[in-house]
Amino acid sequence: MTQQEIQIYTAGYCGFCRRAKALLESKGVSFTEIHVDHDPAKRMEMVQRCGRRTVPQIWIGEQHIGGFDDLYALEHAGELDELLAPPGASSAA
Repeated sequence: MTQQEIQIYTAGYCGFCRRAKALLESKGVSFTEIHVDHDPAKRMEMVQRCGRRTVPQIWIGEQHIGGFDDLYALEHAGELDELLAPPGASSAA
């Protein structure tokens, strides 16, 4: 099965972006990184999608997760692995 599609809007200067990417990498998932720091059109795309101007902005599948704090809160609550599971996969053991 394939994993959920993950997109993360980032900027090179952003420490929270680096932390979000590191957390996702620690989970062994791949993601599409969309750099907005030198691309006003991509930044506008991000703002139109979520209404927020800050980075990172993270989507797992069609669900907007938010920024690093939101991603970390999901991890801390034990909910991130379920969101990252392939579509249709059951987390029940």
